[in-house]
Amino acid sequence: MKAVTLRKATFAAGCFWGVEEVFRTTPGVVATEVGYVGGRTEHPTYEQVCAGGTGHAEAVEVTYDPTQVSYGTLLHVFWENHDPTTPNRQGPDVGEQYRSAIFFHSPDQEAAAVASKASLEQAGRFRRPIVTQIVPASTFWRAEEYHQQYLAKRGDRSCHT
Repeated sequence: MKAVTLRKATFAAGCFWGVEEVFRTTPGVVATEVGYVGGRTEHPTYEQVCAGGTGHAEAVEVTYDPTQVSYGTLLHVFWENHDPTTPNRQGPDVGEQYRSAIFFHSPDQEAAAVASKASLEQAGRFRRPIVTQIVPASTFWRAEEYHQQYLAKRGDRSCHT
């Protein structure tokens, strides 16, 4: 029997609590972690990222089994669960840490992300341009433990009321 090689995918789509919950409950996802990516500060804290100036996005690192869920499906989950047309904002959360971004881990992920974004743009689903960044994954700094599976620990399904 051949061992399955798990893969990583990293997405930023606003407050990481809700984004994590959506991916955590996606079949084929074996683990999620919330944290900070795409910035300049090493070992950033939640307070530093929220204050702005570190350049990080609140993000979710998804570990998935590619025999159970495709990267394309994860991209679909990403696009369906936030507004990719609002720069540095999702709902009431404002700041560069809430930007929409796909942090790719391989050339295949980059190509899939670019193609999926282009397909959405061509479909005209959104009235405004899609501002989602598609950039190479950099160091993922795991957020403080109390942020991990925050909504699940509280019995909530969403950040929004």
